[in-house]
Amino acid sequence: MKLCKYGTNRVLEPQGVLPQAAQKIDNNMEIYDNEILIDVISLNIDSASFTQLKGEAEGDETKIGAKIMEIVAERGKMQNPVTGSGGMLIGKIAKIGKDLAYRNLAVGDKIATLVSLSLTPLKIEKINAIQMNIDRVDVTAQAILFETGIYAKLPEDMTQELALAALDVAGAPAQTAKMVKPGDSVLVLGAGGKSGMLCCYEAMRRVGPTGNVVAMCRSDADRDKLLDNGLAHAVIQSDVTRPIELMDKALAANGGHEFDISINCVNVPNSEMASIMPVRDGGTVYFFSMAVSFTKAALGAEGIGKDVNMVIGNGYSRGHAEITLAQLRESAELRKIFEERYV
Repeated sequence: MKLCKYGTNRVLEPQGVLPQAAQKIDNNMEIYDNEILIDVISLNIDSASFTQLKGEAEGDETKIGAKIMEIVAERGKMQNPVTGSGGMLIGKIAKIGKDLAYRNLAVGDKIATLVSLSLTPLKIEKINAIQMNIDRVDVTAQAILFETGIYAKLPEDMTQELALAALDVAGAPAQTAKMVKPGDSVLVLGAGGKSGMLCCYEAMRRVGPTGNVVAMCRSDADRDKLLDNGLAHAVIQSDVTRPIELMDKALAANGGHEFDISINCVNVPNSEMASIMPVRDGGTVYFFSMAVSFTKAALGAEGIGKDVNMVIGNGYSRGHAEITLAQLRESAELRKIFEERYV
């Protein structure tokens, strides 16, 4: 069989699509020459996906585990059928296909995959633990990384749990670094979560003394954490499903002016208009959240006559792993928060 670097030879249905779009892929763990076999340690389920699973299971860990096993058995990968999203994993290299022997990898190396579980062939033998507060599932399992699959070796100066927590959302702060410039006003929605805090930190670095970073969160604890650690100039507490209320609070925190950029890091549906309405014409709305409906975003912006640039939250940006890990090395405060919450 001719091997495809994108893994299309593992697509079972429908034929002709890439693995992420497939309904079912082959999760036979006999690797092709251009694949890497991984002994999986943990899955970090995408926040939007895990929130949906928890809601469906009414917080019952046994039901969540059973649903994950059901999805992987049906699809050959961990792709939530409601949100369409996956997550990422950490594990040890078990075998390297001969066509990839040139890579700087060896059997036994620990890596984090930086591609979505929604396209990764996965076979779970057993779920060992579900860490409800950090969206993590410890497993006995194997997975396959395609030739084009990106990954990061786990660093030696931090625990694998800390690295996993940060790398899971590495695309967000890296994209923020590319978009935000000195003097910008930036609104970060969902600022109390992993991606939100990292985006706030990066935005604060980029806007300089003439910019303004406003963080939106729900809880008092998150508000205090953001302000006490210098992760935003101002914090508002609001509900992303109430866009008028959120817009009014956000604009008040920005001197009555619309924002240059908004960054959506929330994990619930119907946040599109809360992201769009506070942004000026010609500004940028960055949707990192996988709970976003791009149909709602596009038609909603049209419906209120907003001419904004809308950016889809590509989880990959060149150098994103290095940028994100550097944040944890640079900021003792940010690292302490991550260690307290996600390790």
